[in-house]
Amino acid sequence: MNVAARRIGSNITHVDQRVDLAAALRWTARLDMHEAVANHFSLAVNDDGTQFLINPNMVHFSRVRASDLVLVDANDPRTMERPDAPDPTAWGLHGSLHRLVPHARCAMHVHSRYATVLASLADSRLPAVDQNSAMFHNRVVIDEGYGGLAFEEEGTRCAKLFTDPKVKIMVMGNHGLLIIGETVADTFDRLYYFERACENYVKALWTGRPLRFLSDEVAETVASQMDAYPVATAARHLEQLKLILDEEGSTYRD
Repeated sequence: MNVAARRIGSNITHVDQRVDLAAALRWTARLDMHEAVANHFSLAVNDDGTQFLINPNMVHFSRVRASDLVLVDANDPRTMERPDAPDPTAWGLHGSLHRLVPHARCAMHVHSRYATVLASLADSRLPAVDQNSAMFHNRVVIDEGYGGLAFEEEGTRCAKLFTDPKVKIMVMGNHGLLIIGETVADTFDRLYYFERACENYVKALWTGRPLRFLSDEVAETVASQMDAYPVATAARHLEQLKLILDEEGSTYRD
C-alpha cells in the first residue's frame, strides 16, 4: 500500500485522484485564486465521465483533504438530497459538464482576480501580448450570456459552449473562469498559466502605454508548440507542488 493510501484509509476509493485534486485545491488557495468557499473543482473517475469527485460544500480550499472529496454521479437526480451534497451551483455547473462534455475529465471554476477582471471588460478577449497569453490563442470561449448563479439551467447553458475539444478555457463574462482538462495536473497547469497571462495583460493595460501585439501566425505557432511540448510539464508542476506540501507536513493527503 502506498503512503497516500495508508494516510487516507483503506475504505476510500480513487486515492491517487483524490490526492491530486486536494493538492490542487490547497495550492489554488495559496495563490489566492479562489473566492471564500464559493468555488469548486471536480474530477471524473469512470470511463464515461459521469461519476466525479468534487470538493465538499462550504469547506475552504486550504483545508480540503483527499478523504473529504465527495463522489457523486451526474446522472443521479437525488444527489442534492444527500447529507454530503455539494454546493447547488457546483452541482449545476459540474454536473452539467460531466454529463454533457465527455472530454471535460477535470473542471476547475474560480473567481481568480485577473481572469475575473478580463471577464468584466466589454471585450473579454485575451490578446497575445506575451508568451503566456499566446499559449491560449484560439483556445478560449467567451460566455457573453451570463444569466445568474450557476444552478442547473445556467450550468447546462455554460457546458454547451464547450463544443470544440481544442477549447479548454471559458471566460465566463461578468462571472469568472472555467477550465477543463484531461487530468488534475493538466487542468491546474492551464488555470495557473491563464491567470498569469491575464495578470500580465491587465497590468500592461495599467501602464497606459501602447502594447506590442504578436501576430496571429506567431501566436498560433506558440500555442501549437505548447500543445505538442515534448516534456510533461503539467505533471511535473503538480508533482513539485505535492512535494512542497509534503515537506511542510500538509494534511492534504489525509
